[in-house]
Amino acid sequence: MKSARSVFLVGMMGSGKTTVGRLLARRLKRSFLDSDHEVETRCGVSISVIFDIEGEAGFRARESQAIDELSLTPGVVLATGGGAVLDPQNRRRLAERGTVVYLHASPEDLFLRIGHDRNRPLLATPEPGLKLAQLYAQRDPLYREIADCIVETGRQSVNLMVRQLAASLETAWKQSA
Repeated sequence: MKSARSVFLVGMMGSGKTTVGRLLARRLKRSFLDSDHEVETRCGVSISVIFDIEGEAGFRARESQAIDELSLTPGVVLATGGGAVLDPQNRRRLAERGTVVYLHASPEDLFLRIGHDRNRPLLATPEPGLKLAQLYAQRDPLYREIADCIVETGRQSVNLMVRQLAASLETAWKQSA
């Protein structure tokens, strides 16, 4: 693991990046940032509206700009959007600027969590389970490419997972200092 003190959370939508990120930031006594929330704040509308008006390409351009800026903030915990890894520049920036943690969940677990969430533009299809599986197949190798560590987010307690992750990060940082 890199010694950089910022932590970047990557993973599929519904893997727990925002929930884990908030708790991890609190535990590590750091600021928490969320690239999706930043894009919404900057635009003044939800991601669904951005998708409706500008399409996925417009959203991805805004997302990349936000990640470029947010990933330069020292000592933060940053939750990225599920598709942020699709852009090679985002992957490079995240890998170079901090410790990347992949929150991994199976497509089946993801579907149980978010399969019926109508606020997810990419799942607004007749078969959201199939779409999740397709997105997972496309993105999983990209998450793994830049991950310094992979955390299984199955059905374990979020608090236990965050405690273990924080301890692992602090140990790795001490060893690399």
